[in-house]
Amino acid sequence: MASHRRPKQPSRARVTVLTTAAAAAVALGSQAANAAPTEKPSKDEVKAKVDKLYEQAEQATEKYNGAKEKQEKLQKEISTIQDNVARGQEEVNELREGLGSMASAQYRSGGIDPSLQLLLSADPDDYLDKASTLDQLSAQQVEALKEIQEKQRELAQQRAEASEKLKDLSSTRTELGEKKKEVQAKLAEAQKLLNTLTAAEKAALQEQEERASRDSGRQALTNPAASASGRAGAAYAAAQTKLGSPYVYGATGPSSFDCSGLTSWAYAQAGVSIPRTSEAQANIGTRIYSQSDLQVGDLVFFFNDLHHVGLYAGNGQVIHAPRTGTVVRYESFSTMGGPFMWGVRV
Repeated sequence: MASHRRPKQPSRARVTVLTTAAAAAVALGSQAANAAPTEKPSKDEVKAKVDKLYEQAEQATEKYNGAKEKQEKLQKEISTIQDNVARGQEEVNELREGLGSMASAQYRSGGIDPSLQLLLSADPDDYLDKASTLDQLSAQQVEALKEIQEKQRELAQQRAEASEKLKDLSSTRTELGEKKKEVQAKLAEAQKLLNTLTAAEKAALQEQEERASRDSGRQALTNPAASASGRAGAAYAAAQTKLGSPYVYGATGPSSFDCSGLTSWAYAQAGVSIPRTSEAQANIGTRIYSQSDLQVGDLVFFFNDLHHVGLYAGNGQVIHAPRTGTVVRYESFSTMGGPFMWGVRV
């Protein structure tokens, strides 16, 4: 017979807990509904974050430039080594043919020397390591053997060097790809932040930068030393012709530039070859640590890791390619975003 038990009633304590939890959930939900939405960052906050991302992108850009320069250098070195190996192998083949001719003449005159016959089908090193062989060969044959041996050693060394450089080239290409991705990621993140601004806010930021650049340009042009002569003056004059040219990472002109691309291009117009990257440029010429000692056209470096460079324009101003989204322009030392480290007179 079925049992007819009354269902167990929840205890008073349990009801109290459940009621309290429900009330808390309702209260939290009400608070969440009434909470103010996350405030949109201000124009100045966005600018500060974007400037930091652009700084990081430029750091990666200079690493990218260094890897690219190294890749090009390795490619040239490998090509030169491979050409040398090819020529060396031709010389070895010619020397072997010469020994073959000696052997043929020896055979026609009464039989080929067994040592020479073995030589033509094996490595000459085996013979030169055995003194008993040398006394069976003519002086001319011994010299030919020594020359072949030396050539083969050179070829082996060059092939080993080429092999190591090819490995280095492979790792450099990997680094180049990684730095390129890093730059692109930073730029994409900066663009995402900029897209949160209204059209009016973007226009205000652009006008602010353009006004600052115009002011810097006027200050630079009032400097009597702006007509500096010599190669520094010629480099500065070349850079002035590129005012308004867009910044593009990895670019070295003539229509777009990154920071070290502009300085290396400008000095090239003055007939002076300087390194490609800002870090390398910082280690040439004569260092100038005091701003008061700078002359127009000197290279000037900013930030502790020297990832940014421009040309001194006088009156505490610099002409440079700042970052993505900007153009070659004048700017005051005080607004560079990083400390002045030193100048270099080339």
